[in-house]
Amino acid sequence: MKTNHSLSLIAAGVTISVLLGACGAENPAKASTDEKKNGTVGLAADFSGIDDKSFNQSAWEGLEAWGQKNNLPKGIQGYDYIQAKSASDYVMNLQTLANNKFDTVVAMGFKLTEALIEVAPQYPETNFTIVDVAMPKMDNVASLVFKDNESAFLAGIAAAESTLSNKVGFIGGQQSDIIDKFEAGFVQGVKTVKPEAEVRVEYVNSFADSAKGKAIAAAMYASGIDIIFQAAGDSGNGVFSEAKDLMNLNSENKKWVIGADRDQTKEGVYNSGNVTLTSTLKQTGNAIQDIADKALKGNFPGGEILNYGLSEDGVGLTDGQLSKEIIDKIDLFKQQISNGELVVTEKPGK
Repeated sequence: MKTNHSLSLIAAGVTISVLLGACGAENPAKASTDEKKNGTVGLAADFSGIDDKSFNQSAWEGLEAWGQKNNLPKGIQGYDYIQAKSASDYVMNLQTLANNKFDTVVAMGFKLTEALIEVAPQYPETNFTIVDVAMPKMDNVASLVFKDNESAFLAGIAAAESTLSNKVGFIGGQQSDIIDKFEAGFVQGVKTVKPEAEVRVEYVNSFADSAKGKAIAAAMYASGIDIIFQAAGDSGNGVFSEAKDLMNLNSENKKWVIGADRDQTKEGVYNSGNVTLTSTLKQTGNAIQDIADKALKGNFPGGEILNYGLSEDGVGLTDGQLSKEIIDKIDLFKQQISNGELVVTEKPGK
């Protein structure tokens, strides 16, 4: 995906409107805010970027699809994004989107929590949405919370049923309440169907260090682990890279990766096959379309927490390269979770 790097130049104090105009974007913001269409949406990505092949990218693709469906242009008259270079940009980026009169501003992830708590009261007429955080009640802030533990549980079932070594791994980006859900659900899923299986857990301590992700994966695969579930953002690309390198060397000694947040089949392609076993899905793009539609109709759910789990089709698991037998077993567990028969923990070790 082509990244609009120009937006990051606001660090120099330039507004989005000037930059989009300078870049020749469609409908450059020479027009006054009175000429804008209602329902504009601006997305503030974290520093992993909107081309991270995971969390941010899914959100941006959903927003793009929503804008096109509503015949809105990319830019301040429709929809756009701004990308952080570091955590110090978060407050400024949220303020920039609000100052450019986006009706709804989306903060991507828990790393923007403190920035949003600071900025939202400054712009009471702006709708703010944060993904993956249940915010304290604020009248102009809606929280989109995903039950990633549920989809991770299904990934654990897939791993347990597919492993030949009885050893599987989990690589997380940065320890947090969000990634806790992935780890906890995955381990519970593995142990539910194969209690004797070994599950090794490691953290990169970053969502943007693919080299370290690759090194951790190399050590795991060398130890006999044959399937790794990565929930590590851009760091997870290193896990795919290591698996593909190993398969290119010896395609008989199978190494698998389970993707996260979006279908990561494309990330798994190597010379003679694909290392992506399956992927958990976080329908971030759909949720953002949902909140944008509500705002467009004047029904923005300020102060509310919106939950998206298996029963709401907010999370899921791809069929990937799983056998029909395994898919059928996963479907049974999915139904049990959806109807409340099975509760998936959100915290590791519980």
